[in-house]
Amino acid sequence: MIPQQFHRLPLICLAVSAAVLGGRSGLCAADLPPSVLAAEQQRIEAIERASRTAVSVFEPSGKGGGSGVVISADGYALTNFHVTQPCGDYMRCSMADGRFYDAVMVSFDPVGDVALIKLLGRDDFPYTPLGDSDQVRVGDWCFAVGNPFLLATDLQPTVSYGLVSGVHRYQYPGGTLLEYADCLQTDAAINPGNSGGPLFDADGRLIGVNGRCSFEKRGRVNVGVGYAISVNQLKHFLGVLRSGRILDHATLGAAVASDDQGRVVVTNILDTSDAYRRGLRYNDEIVSFAGRTISTTNAFKNVLGIFPKGWRVPLEYRRNGERREILVRLAGVHSEEELLQLVQPNAGRPDSTPGRPKRPQRPQGKPEKSTPERPQRPENPENPADPGSPNKPAPEGAPSKPAPANIPEAARGWINKRTGFANYHFNELERRRVWDRYRSQHPYAAESGNWKWRGNWGGAFELNFTAQAIAARFPGGVAGLEFSKELSEQLDPPGSGGLLLALFAWQRLLRGGPEQFGDMYYYGTAPLPSQPELCDVLIGTYKELECYFYFQPSTGKLLALELYPDAHVDPCEVFFDDYRDVDGRSVPHSLQIRHGDLDLGVASLESFEFLQSGAER
Repeated sequence: MIPQQFHRLPLICLAVSAAVLGGRSGLCAADLPPSVLAAEQQRIEAIERASRTAVSVFEPSGKGGGSGVVISADGYALTNFHVTQPCGDYMRCSMADGRFYDAVMVSFDPVGDVALIKLLGRDDFPYTPLGDSDQVRVGDWCFAVGNPFLLATDLQPTVSYGLVSGVHRYQYPGGTLLEYADCLQTDAAINPGNSGGPLFDADGRLIGVNGRCSFEKRGRVNVGVGYAISVNQLKHFLGVLRSGRILDHATLGAAVASDDQGRVVVTNILDTSDAYRRGLRYNDEIVSFAGRTISTTNAFKNVLGIFPKGWRVPLEYRRNGERREILVRLAGVHSEEELLQLVQPNAGRPDSTPGRPKRPQRPQGKPEKSTPERPQRPENPENPADPGSPNKPAPEGAPSKPAPANIPEAARGWINKRTGFANYHFNELERRRVWDRYRSQHPYAAESGNWKWRGNWGGAFELNFTAQAIAARFPGGVAGLEFSKELSEQLDPPGSGGLLLALFAWQRLLRGGPEQFGDMYYYGTAPLPSQPELCDVLIGTYKELECYFYFQPSTGKLLALELYPDAHVDPCEVFFDDYRDVDGRSVPHSLQIRHGDLDLGVASLESFEFLQSGAER
């Protein structure tokens, strides 16, 4: 059977042959089969439609630039980090409509060489639909659109057509950064200036963002080997890119290598990593990761490299013939201090935030011997970049800086400089969006400080919340939490990892909102077990506690809360369900409680009372 991607090949070849021989044979377009003309017209329309979404990116000085692609009607566009790095906070962009647009930096991922920018001036930009790069196969037709050698002097992008010549390629980091994982390889011409531009499938769906070209020892011209960041990796990062943060890629906290039997085994693991706490050990065989079968070291690096720091993904491993499956939270590739120095070397070190878990660095393991060619780092026609690295946000209250004086008026309201962020303005926008949605649909009166709960959790229980403490009576005995004492040392009820602390954090957020909780920022989107859609996540730090709040985008409901009382420990996890109306407020009546690998059951609420207000704590 002929693969679907080759169905049009004979028709296209016939059309070319007819065009060449037409003068001798008397053939003209009217003599060609309708299927040939239809295929040609479909290709022309797909290219024309897709080209309208391409962006040429220029430095404000006009000395250099690259390409990009608009992915939403309100002007969000993807490009390469190494394209935007010389531009700073602001850039000029053009599109095929013949117009220039001011644009601002939103967020960037230096390791994956991705940046998200926002074009200003309209809310009806033409934008491209996202495809599925896992469905792309070698031999599929594709085309690249962009601004090679900055040739778009008339603001019209260049189009090059070709084949997908490789999938799931792994490219080792260029220097200390720029790790291209699970990328697509194409022979469509990609030259300096194409970086950051779109790679489309034959129907005009985005399948990747062009980046690396294999220029080593061949000069800075296309040689038919170009690499594009897969759109499925970009989908994982889109939510966190909208946060305005500087992003880091994920590490397992363990190194792997192929043994003499060809198995991918753990050769080193940090005992502070979540993978270690979940049970992974030295010499365990990695069978699958995030649902993908692992047969080589490169295959593992490929799938690991498409996730952002902080996500939890399934991992299956084999020990002594027994297969085991765990859910692992991924740490960051870099330490916080290293990231800040690489990306914002003149920003100074952000204030420390007590209690925020310090994620381990990636241990170094022996790579598999058979590895792809290591190309040079991505290009910028006039400004080769030396990319930096991401960092965590600075605490609430850290100073913000005004936009530089050379920023045009149109962009000034869109830039908020703050240590640890690419653009803090967008983090404020997203944090406000999530919180306003939650409060509008699930209103709690800010003055409702005293609560009384009654329910069943392996027996009858009762909780009394006041402004100073939580008093509890469980089937196993009494428990409590006093807010004036060291919080991280009060982990009642025993074995829960701090259930009362988690409920205290929830009530604190409800009463004061993100602004009064402590240090709270928008992380982005992340998966939650049993949930089909990615959740919006707010991360808040209060004293020594760190809390992750998961909100359902489609409803605005709070679905889960993770409470870390200290670094490198398992959190107390509370999953909220069965929301019902209580005095005009939507209250969850089912709380599933977990700690580490233990499912502690479901606490069912039978009554929930809002009493007189308590004093502010």
